[in-house]
Amino acid sequence: MKILWKTGLAAASLVLFAACAAPSATAANDPPKVLHAFLSTGETGLDPAVASDVASLTLLENLFDPMLRYDYLARPVKLQPNTLRAMPEVDAAGTTYTFHLQPGIHFTPDAAFKGQPREVTAQDYVYSLKRLYDPALKSPWVFLFEDKIVGDEALRRDFSYDSPIPGLQALDKYTLRIRLKAPDASFLFYLALPASGVVAREVAEAYGSQVGNHPVGSGPFMIGEWKRSDKITLLANPGFRPTVFHAGPDADPASRAIATGLEGKRLPLLDKIEVKIMEEYQSRVLGFLNGEFDFIEQVPESMRDMVLDPNLSQPVLKPELARRGMQLMPFPVLQTYYMWMNMDDPVIGGYGKAQVALRRAIALGYNSGEDIALLKKGLALAAQTPLPPNVLGYDPSYRSPVSYNPVLARALLDRFGYRKGKDGFRSRPDGSPLTLVMHTEPSMVGRLRDELWRKNLNALGLRVEFKSDKKTEIIKASRLGKVMMFETNWVADFPDGDNFYQLLYGPNSGRANYANFKLPEYDRRYEQARRLGDTPQRRVLYRELAQLIHAYNPWVLLTHPISADIRQPWLKNYMRHPVEFSNWRYLDLDPQQRSEAGRAPKSAK
Repeated sequence: MKILWKTGLAAASLVLFAACAAPSATAANDPPKVLHAFLSTGETGLDPAVASDVASLTLLENLFDPMLRYDYLARPVKLQPNTLRAMPEVDAAGTTYTFHLQPGIHFTPDAAFKGQPREVTAQDYVYSLKRLYDPALKSPWVFLFEDKIVGDEALRRDFSYDSPIPGLQALDKYTLRIRLKAPDASFLFYLALPASGVVAREVAEAYGSQVGNHPVGSGPFMIGEWKRSDKITLLANPGFRPTVFHAGPDADPASRAIATGLEGKRLPLLDKIEVKIMEEYQSRVLGFLNGEFDFIEQVPESMRDMVLDPNLSQPVLKPELARRGMQLMPFPVLQTYYMWMNMDDPVIGGYGKAQVALRRAIALGYNSGEDIALLKKGLALAAQTPLPPNVLGYDPSYRSPVSYNPVLARALLDRFGYRKGKDGFRSRPDGSPLTLVMHTEPSMVGRLRDELWRKNLNALGLRVEFKSDKKTEIIKASRLGKVMMFETNWVADFPDGDNFYQLLYGPNSGRANYANFKLPEYDRRYEQARRLGDTPQRRVLYRELAQLIHAYNPWVLLTHPISADIRQPWLKNYMRHPVEFSNWRYLDLDPQQRSEAGRAPKSAK
């Protein structure tokens, strides 16, 4: 059922609020600047404490305000104040943070405020962070904070929003203090997530379990029309605090033109964003080519021949699209594809030499060059460690000692007793049959990947069977230890190496550590590294963690995808950020150029 979100009192309040607000970025006689975008899946709900799907998080970034956000152009990534006057003060021990809010930030109007302007205060952030602990909400983000803030056990023991927490206090209207039990080098990254966006208690209590259908934030945009899982319209927030763009000293040199175009301008630059839900691959690409969308991100693998020149090994736009002024902007996303192997499985698991030899042979048999050229169409990098580029801790000079070498793989299997039978397939060292079982997803891309794995493994004399199921079901079975092998990927929650190396930390087995890898040498180094920031000492530990992965091979490291992003010629300031889901507050466009392109005959485009 489609839900049209509209509230009479809220709409009336908006008119009054807009009359007192700063003028729109668009002059009165100019056509409105309306961005046309799409999301690849439907949103689940717009409650910062609850939402975890990409579609909902993308919208939340534009509606709600965490205290920190990322510098748009800085590379490597860098945090900057969002609702704060400056970056937080941190004591010498690295456990006490003091945050000073900007005064004069307001929530967008809502009936819950009874017609009065509602300013954002430090107490609102206290309330919003407590919401993550609320057992009724079952927040997927509470793990980032629980057992880290001084006194937060009171929230887990007997939850109440009114329970005083020593480590989470509003010292005055605009000052917040957070005390941690121990230093956490990634803590400030958590405060830039949509989950840390500020929520008004009156709104949450007014709408109860339906608060995700009534988003009331203080961000640059606010909800206009909302037809569930179909169309969402965001309107520029007329009461958004004055926010002027200034490029920092760490801006990527490649973004110089964008920095110049944005310098000194008040954000946001758009009047409206119209978002469509487009789940079908072909509909997304055709919609973009027809000018219905202003940009397309991560062109699906199966659709790349529609936009990229199939005769070239490197990604290049088709000539007819380049002539229309479209621009291809390849972007390395913070994502790692890997194939994990269950270390508790009786066939492929274990830490003995024969089991390690089997897993290493599988890793040596993976042909990354063929994968990247044929399946990824050149839009991927071979993974050397779990860390993709732009993640803190990434070492561009490191090279994996385990790379495609089927000759060495076959010799390794021979040496450790995996003998070939008359049928050409190998048995286990004890003479019993050896069959690998790899779970897979029932899609065209999944079938193509199955065939690549079958080819690579059969070339080593290894028999493999594929078991197809929905990913959600595979993950459930994985946590129960019932999956032998599965290819999956991890997208960074925050841009730090800890977010990737924790995937093989022993205590995370049965959760994010699907391989059930439990190695004391790894765990000890990981625990040392997680207490450090991005320092030379931590980089040494990360190199040792990578070497342990290559020694025991709980994973076959595959690729870091490069997103094929294409923008229309009338869109300005477009640049993907490695972490944030959207860049909408920075975008600008030329409505006249878009209109002229729409009137031009196809042959002229």
